[in-house]
Amino acid sequence: MRILLVEDDRKVARFIQQGLEEEGHAVDVAGDGEAGGQLAHVNPYDVLVLDIQLPKKNGLQLAAELRREDVATPILMLTARDSTEDVVRGLDSGADDYLTKPFAFDELLARVRALGRRAAVPAPGGVLRCGDVEVDRVRHRATRGARDLGLTPREFRLLAYFLERPEQVVSRTELLEKVWDMSFDPGSNVVDVHVSNLRRKLEEGGAPRLLHTVRGVGFALRAGA
Repeated sequence: MRILLVEDDRKVARFIQQGLEEEGHAVDVAGDGEAGGQLAHVNPYDVLVLDIQLPKKNGLQLAAELRREDVATPILMLTARDSTEDVVRGLDSGADDYLTKPFAFDELLARVRALGRRAAVPAPGGVLRCGDVEVDRVRHRATRGARDLGLTPREFRLLAYFLERPEQVVSRTELLEKVWDMSFDPGSNVVDVHVSNLRRKLEEGGAPRLLHTVRGVGFALRAGA
C-alpha cells in the first residue's frame, strides 16, 4: 500500500516509516498539516496516518478539510489524548480509526492493514476502489485517476475480481474458474495474456504498477507495492 504519514515528531515519524517500509509499504512523510494536505490532494494514497498535534494545521482540521473536499481515503488518527471526548472529536472530524500514544507498532500495522482492506470494499452503487483505480459496476466503467481504462468486458471482470481481493494472491486456476467459468487447462495461457493486457492499460503513461506476478503462484493487486 501507499501510505501518507503526517507527524511532526521526527523520532516517531522515523519509527513508523521504517516499520511500515519493512512490511513492504511505500510511505511519504510530512511534518505539518499544510504539507500533509498538499500531498493528500495530489497523490493517490491507500491510508492516511495523521497526528492530531501538528503545526500550521492540526490533524482534526486536516481530516475535516479532506472530507469536505471528498477525499475518501481512510484516516487513522494518532494522539496522546485518550478521553472519550477526544476520540469522538477525532472520529467526527472524518477519521476512520483512532490510536492513542504510546502504542505497539504491531497494533498500528494491524489497523493500517484493516483500513487498507476497507478501502477496496464495494462502495454504495457497486463501486470498487483501490488507490486511484475505480471500477463502477453499475455504469460498467473503469478508471485510473481521470483516465478511462477502455477495458474489454473480460478485462473489466478480471480487474473487478482483483479489486474485491486486494493484497491477496490469486491463482490462475481460480481466475479460470471464477472469471472464465472454465476448468484449469495447464496448456492454456489465456489468463496470462489477459493479465498482461490489463497491466499494460493500468500502467499507461508511466503509472505505478498495481498488478504483480507472484512467481509460481499467480497474481496480486498491491497498491503502492
